[in-house]
Amino acid sequence: MARLVEIRTYRLKPGTEDTFHHAVHTLAVPMLKSRNMDVVAYGHSDHEEATYYMIRSYASRAALEAEQDAFYGSAEWKNGPRAELVDRIETYMNTLVWLSNEGVDSMRELNKA
Repeated sequence: MARLVEIRTYRLKPGTEDTFHHAVHTLAVPMLKSRNMDVVAYGHSDHEEATYYMIRSYASRAALEAEQDAFYGSAEWKNGPRAELVDRIETYMNTLVWLSNEGVDSMRELNKA
């Protein structure tokens, strides 16, 4: 069975890398996981300090849209870490690709946060 994988990359504002990671790791990822979203991997990019990534997988494009709409529309997100994270982002980009379950598991294992 294949999974739709979203690779989101962030270009962070200078000097915000550590505080951004702390907020992702301690606030955003636990919130995502509490809603049963599959966070495959996240962290600082290997190629430059100001770039960060988050990889999530979904059963389909419809599942991605429904899960993200519910999460990003929630009071928990809006009244929680949203501002702390968004204020540190200069730009971001999403890429969607299909991978086998084995590919997703390999990505998860090779990029543990």
